[in-house]
Amino acid sequence: MGLEIAVAAALFTGVVAYSVLGGADFGSGFYDLTAGGTRRGAELRRQVDHSIGPVWEANHVWLIFVLVVWWTGFPSTFAAVATTLAVPLVLALVGIVLRGSAFAFRKYAATLGQARFFGVVFAASSVVTPFFLGTVAGAIASGRVPAQGDGDPWSSWTGTTSLVGGIVAVGTCAFLAGVFLVTDAARAGKTGLSDALRRRVLVVGLFTGAVVLAALVPLHDDAPTLWAGLTGRALPLVLLSFVAGTTTVALVAVRRFGPARWSAVLAVASVVSGWGVAQYPWLLVDEVTLAQAAGAPATLQGLLVAVGLAVVLVLPSLAYLLWLTQTQAWSGAPEERAVSAGPPPAPDARPRRR
Repeated sequence: MGLEIAVAAALFTGVVAYSVLGGADFGSGFYDLTAGGTRRGAELRRQVDHSIGPVWEANHVWLIFVLVVWWTGFPSTFAAVATTLAVPLVLALVGIVLRGSAFAFRKYAATLGQARFFGVVFAASSVVTPFFLGTVAGAIASGRVPAQGDGDPWSSWTGTTSLVGGIVAVGTCAFLAGVFLVTDAARAGKTGLSDALRRRVLVVGLFTGAVVLAALVPLHDDAPTLWAGLTGRALPLVLLSFVAGTTTVALVAVRRFGPARWSAVLAVASVVSGWGVAQYPWLLVDEVTLAQAAGAPATLQGLLVAVGLAVVLVLPSLAYLLWLTQTQAWSGAPEERAVSAGPPPAPDARPRRR
C-alpha cells in the first residue's frame, strides 16, 4: 500500500468519525429548535444540554484532524477546495463558532430574553452548519471543483448533488442525535420525554431514508462518476447502510434504544464510507487522483508518524470520555442522586445567639 493510500485512509477515518460524533452533536440542535416554547420545550432542552455538554468540544477535534491531515498530505487539493468553495466553508465555519458560543453563553444568560436569543442562535446554526458541509461534499463528489481552484464561487456548490448532500447531512445528523437523546432520556427514567422523542426520531428517520433513496435518482446525470461507484464497488456499503438504518427505525419503534445506538452509528458510518469508496481513486472527482495530489514522501511519512502518536496518546482519552457519557457512569447517576437527595434543607432563619 502506497503512502498516499495510508494517509488517505487516516483522513477518511477522521471524516467518518466527525460525521458520526460531530453529526450527533449538530443534530441535537434540530431538537432544540423544534422543542417548542420556553415552558413546553424546557425538559427537552435540558436533555440536550445534559447529553452533549461533556463532549461537544471534543467532537470537533475530528474536524481539526481532517483539516490538518488534508492540507499537509494533499495540499494542492485543499487549496483548490478552499478557494472554489470558500463561501460554504466560511458559512460553515461561522456556524460552528456561533453555535459553540451560543451554547456556552445560554447557560450564563442574565435574562430570559438573552437565553432565548442564544438558544435560537445555537439551534439555527446547528442546522445550517451541516447543510453547508454537505454542500461541500456534494460539490467535490460531483466534480465541480477544478484542480486549479478557479471554479465558480456559487454554481460550484448549488448543484443538485450539493443541495441533496446538504439536506441528507441535516437529516442524518438529526436522526443520529435523536437516537442518542431518546436513549439518554429513557435511561434517566424520563418516560414522557422518551416517548415524545421516540415519535420524532421515527418521523425523522423515515423522512431521511426517503430523501436518501430519492437522491440516488439525480446522481445518475449530475454525478455520473459517483453514481458508477455507488452502484459498483461501494454497493455493499450502500446496502449495509440501508439495512442498518431500517434496523434502527425498527429498534426505536419497539423501544430497544440501546442497540439502536449502534445500528444508527453503523448506518451513518456506512453511507459516508460508501461515498469515499465510490469516488476512489479520485480526491477531486474527475480532476485529481490521490497519487497526483499527494505531497512529498517525507511529508507523508512524518504525517503517518504523527497520526500514530495521536492514536496512542489521544484516542484512549476520547474513547474513555465517550464511555462515560454513554453509560450509567455519567448519564444516569448525577440525576438519580439529585432526585434521591430531595430538595436542599431550608436555611435556619432564627437569629443566632452570641
